[in-house]
Amino acid sequence: MPTVLPSPPKVGMVSLGCPKALVDSERILTALRADGYRLSPDYAGADVVIVNTCGFLDSAKAESLEAIGEAVAANGRVIVTGCMGHDADAIRRVHPSVLAVTGPQQYEAVVGAVRAAAPAAASPYTDLIPEAGLKLTPRHYSYLKIAEGCDHRCSFCIIPSLRGDLVSRPPHAILREAEKLVQAGTKEVLVIAQDTSAYGVDLRHAAYPWKGGEVRAHIVDLARELGKLGAWVRLHYIYPYPHVDKLIDLMAEGLILPYLDIPFQHASPAVLRAMRRPANDAKVLARIRAWRAKVPDIALRSTFVVGFPGETEDDFQYLLDWLEEAQLDRVGAFPYEAVQGAAANALAHPVPDAVKAERHARFMAVAQRISAAKLARRVGGTVEVIIDAVDGEGGASGRTRYDAPEIDGEAHLRDAAHLSVGDRVPMLIEDADDYDVFGIAVA
Repeated sequence: MPTVLPSPPKVGMVSLGCPKALVDSERILTALRADGYRLSPDYAGADVVIVNTCGFLDSAKAESLEAIGEAVAANGRVIVTGCMGHDADAIRRVHPSVLAVTGPQQYEAVVGAVRAAAPAAASPYTDLIPEAGLKLTPRHYSYLKIAEGCDHRCSFCIIPSLRGDLVSRPPHAILREAEKLVQAGTKEVLVIAQDTSAYGVDLRHAAYPWKGGEVRAHIVDLARELGKLGAWVRLHYIYPYPHVDKLIDLMAEGLILPYLDIPFQHASPAVLRAMRRPANDAKVLARIRAWRAKVPDIALRSTFVVGFPGETEDDFQYLLDWLEEAQLDRVGAFPYEAVQGAAANALAHPVPDAVKAERHARFMAVAQRISAAKLARRVGGTVEVIIDAVDGEGGASGRTRYDAPEIDGEAHLRDAAHLSVGDRVPMLIEDADDYDVFGIAVA
């Protein structure tokens, strides 16, 4: 009689929050897959479900509790991890039946909880995991997390209390991971951390052996090496430290994409001081002009907070005027939301919700107008696009080199039946709206 092997347990995963949390989910699943666990696409087929939570804003906590409740109702065997895991009591008050609660980056604790809830029998016949690990993003792009934590103490943020101070990964470990991702089919590497441009500060920018030479633990050196791998390299969460100017040189060389995601948060000096953020808006504008002089097609993305405690109408108008001057390409904004444990909660003169909503609408109207005008100027030009989806009816959608997945605009192509997901093709832009461009692939 042939040996009948036991069916390996299956794990479901719900991943909430930012790309950094998504990378955490991928690491957990890769470790479990190495242990012989299978992945379940739904609650019904899972022996246990992991919910990776977000705990930054109260709205995110509410979404996390709702997701936990959905998993408990549909499956009943739930393990909770992620940023909200720091407040295990709050989770258990609402969902006392969860099997375990762990905080962010506690990969071993999550794997241990899964092993206890649904033991996997050891088997020499277990399939090996892919060398690049398991991914929750499409095959053609990957998030590459280069550090954990943050050394800033912004008054509105509790990330350091959730994820700790900056801890950078050694550069050779990052580059090895990036190589494996590219070899496995990644065409775009999105570099992330809580403060990406501070990478290596905690390592004193030491040099590490790499490919017969050395590479420093510094974002400029790391980006240069990543740019040699042949994939698009897109940088997120870049604080505008002075050495960021050297990243512009790499863009001019074509090593990394002409794209910077910089969390400015505001422009009014008074509000920035209250946020405990650098407050030299004139210098920032001068640097933006210098960047564009060197790389004219650079795309600058940022996020802003409106209605921060103490923000006056003059402060808000200052922000609008600054945005008009800066002419940022991709912009998001959020009405201020108090975060439990944040120092900003103690600030005087909170802005009424109605005023926050009105300012948010005015801000986004300006950002939308700037975006529409910039895209209109691209009509008639050609730009490289990466294909994210093919619709089967002759159309395809993707993103230009100036657009990150999920948060920026899209490129829509006609007569694209010959294209495949992951292709990088030149596109003639024939039309544009406020955020998207439309056209056709050209040879």
